[in-house]
Amino acid sequence: MKKTKLPGGNISLKTKKTEDPLVMAWLNAQSNLMDSFRYLVEKEITLNGVRNLQAYIPMERTNLQDSPDALGAAYRQITTDRQQLAATIEEEEEEEAAEEEAEEIDDGDIEAWS
Repeated sequence: MKKTKLPGGNISLKTKKTEDPLVMAWLNAQSNLMDSFRYLVEKEITLNGVRNLQAYIPMERTNLQDSPDALGAAYRQITTDRQQLAATIEEEEEEEAAEEEAEEIDDGDIEAWS
């Protein structure tokens, strides 16, 4: 018999070895994974009420990346945009760190000013 989940209790999740790369990208993009899941659950409950979602999920689903519709294209674009944004942020942080390091005043500079 399945244990009833209680507030404040732990739940465990495991990804499939064949998990869609976009699913993994989404998981890795979350700064607070549990809050992100909670938001999606709340949205599902708002739209459809409390139900066993397994009764509505198709046995076989297409990969997000292989989806020929606009939604699949949107997922691909979002992933690409996020990767580019992350790379840009990382570059800017490295540049700022290098600038700060270059601006630091050392004891030799202070002695030269005296």
